[in-house]
Amino acid sequence: MKRLQEWAAPLQELGPWLSGDPGMDRRRAGAHHAVRAGLLVVLALVTYLLFPVSQLSDFAGLERGVVAPQDIIAEFDFAVAKTEEELAREQGEAAAAVPPIFDYVPTAEDSVIGEVRDFFAGVDSVAQLAFDVEEPEPALLRAYLERNRISPPPGSMDLLVDTGDRDRFRRSIEVSVRQLYPQGVVETGTVREGTAPIYLRRGEDDAELVQAGSVLTPDRFYQLAGERLPDDFGPAAAELQRLVLSRFFQPSLVLNQAETEAARARARATVDPVRTTVLEGERIVAAREQIGEREEERLRAYQAALDDRGIRVEGQGNILPSIGGFLFNMLVISVLGLLLWFFRRELYHDMRSVLLLAALVAVTVAISSVIARFGLPVELIPVTFPVLILAALFGGRFALVLALVLALLVGGQQPFLGLTASFTAAMGGAAAAFSIRAVERRSKIWIFVTIISAAYVMAALTVGLLRSREISEIFYSMGFGVTNAIVSSLLAIGFLPLLESLTRITTDQTLLELSDLNRPRLKRLSLEATGTYAHTINVANLSEAAANAIGANGLLARVGAYYHDIGKMVKPQYFVENQPKGRNPHDKLKPSMSAAIIRSHVVEGLKMAEEDRLPEVIKAFIAEHHGTQQISFFYEKAREQDSNEEINPSAFSYPGPKPQSKETAIVMLADSVESAARVLQDPTPSRLRELVEKIVAGKISTGQLDQCPLTMREIDVAKDHLSKVLSGMYHHRIDYGSAGVQVTGSR
Repeated sequence: MKRLQEWAAPLQELGPWLSGDPGMDRRRAGAHHAVRAGLLVVLALVTYLLFPVSQLSDFAGLERGVVAPQDIIAEFDFAVAKTEEELAREQGEAAAAVPPIFDYVPTAEDSVIGEVRDFFAGVDSVAQLAFDVEEPEPALLRAYLERNRISPPPGSMDLLVDTGDRDRFRRSIEVSVRQLYPQGVVETGTVREGTAPIYLRRGEDDAELVQAGSVLTPDRFYQLAGERLPDDFGPAAAELQRLVLSRFFQPSLVLNQAETEAARARARATVDPVRTTVLEGERIVAAREQIGEREEERLRAYQAALDDRGIRVEGQGNILPSIGGFLFNMLVISVLGLLLWFFRRELYHDMRSVLLLAALVAVTVAISSVIARFGLPVELIPVTFPVLILAALFGGRFALVLALVLALLVGGQQPFLGLTASFTAAMGGAAAAFSIRAVERRSKIWIFVTIISAAYVMAALTVGLLRSREISEIFYSMGFGVTNAIVSSLLAIGFLPLLESLTRITTDQTLLELSDLNRPRLKRLSLEATGTYAHTINVANLSEAAANAIGANGLLARVGAYYHDIGKMVKPQYFVENQPKGRNPHDKLKPSMSAAIIRSHVVEGLKMAEEDRLPEVIKAFIAEHHGTQQISFFYEKAREQDSNEEINPSAFSYPGPKPQSKETAIVMLADSVESAARVLQDPTPSRLRELVEKIVAGKISTGQLDQCPLTMREIDVAKDHLSKVLSGMYHHRIDYGSAGVQVTGSR
């Protein structure tokens, strides 16, 4: 019976949680859990729709480097397709082998000769004009040539001035065109020497395959034309001829781009996309044989053929694989739900956090499906992005579980079956979960980029060695892993502030940024309320030490202490730590007014926090560091001044609330003990210990710690560390009187 009771104890403990929050009624609790269960089903269904499954073979998880446990025999004929790269390469080679098609332009010859004749007719006219007006002929001819964009070389003008030479020069050009153009002159850059043959079409049905060297390029045409000049013409005439022919050049062979591309497209279409055909009964992989690249390609082709054949034969009737795939997705994702339920119940009941987690899972699965659809490397599976987000928001342990769950979920889908995808995703995600602790500020993003990149590099090397891959393939995987690390880290850092606002969670990175003492508000505090600033620094040191000692968030306690008294900047002279010796403005005020000023620093501090958009967790320190305790010095003073007057105790008490967290409770204790220690005469360690004991006992007796989760053991540990740190400070201050402890306690 005792053992049965022990077994039943956890179930009894779960009782309140089965119905939602303890304060929920049954109807609200049912809806509360139904929404979360519905999210689980939706995520599983979305994953199935993105990765539909079919009947899996026994070898579906085999990949390169694995030893086959048994013979795998083809049950039917199937084709092994070429890879996209291989098919593209062969199609490119086939297209490159198609000769370009050139059309002969018979009118080009007459057109060029006509242009040349018109040009020389103009030269004749200029020469005649020079004779008529008795102007220097060379000057007019040079101007005419330059108007035709021809710059005559030195020594060539005498050729044009002399009528006989000019006529012989023109006839030589015409003869060259008549003799050479029928051979075929192509445009510059369309044919190179030593290239493959070309098709020359002189009519619709008259095409011949000729060697590229048998047609003339412009340079070769100019050279041969120069060789046909009269022997008594020198180099200047050859250069001038080249300029004239260049000016009026038209090709007699024109590349037919449309026909050439059509012919090459037909050549590409002739390339068979199938590398080989495996026949029925042929052995694909032998038992106890290591799977290589060839065997892996055949296995993948065989699996695809099995999938196609199963769809054609069985149609939609066989839903067992679909049910199995859906259950697989739901069971894997439910690990996250159970983790929230058993170990992070505050997150389970926070719908914002649940929705964020569901969205991150859905985004990861969606991007992974795109990677699978386009055949991208598995190293690009973006597990690191959601893991970095959750590590920053909810802690590294929770993020590590998410990394392993996502690696199992994505790696269990048919396109990624095998070791590579799941192992690589798990290593990258685990590195992301651990690396977040190594980064103190967002500006040091390169630290976890380096850590995650190193994990991907090691994963690629490990898989490469296990699978006997080529060095180039291993480096290829490493490169994509590093790319994933960089992109995921940048995206996570970019989205984190938005998600912090959505979930109302303040990360350590944000706290570290808020702890910068050069921030405007803290800088103002150091200049406008010097005593309060010094007090703040001491409280921060005390709070962090005590919080760390009890396992609370020391960084949060330190940052909260920095801001807990910022409201004193409104009227700093009314707080004793900022008052010069012998001057106290409270001496001229009524106790009620003094109490109102003292308690107002909480309200003013909250206003400043709103202006600075400080997180809610920091605002809590401003509101809770005094709780609802009484401002006893001025309360007693009011009673002494008029013992018959009825005094409203709330006017002499802080607005509260009482501390709700361990960190705000620690700051309350540190605030009070630091203030009291400053006026303690002869602050020896023993007297400081007595002071701490007295102040903490007072907080407990007045119920200020009733609403925070501190245990008595944690309070004892906190007292020890507060005493030790105070002993190292030894700060003295002038006693305010016999009620000094009460006055400083009103801070």
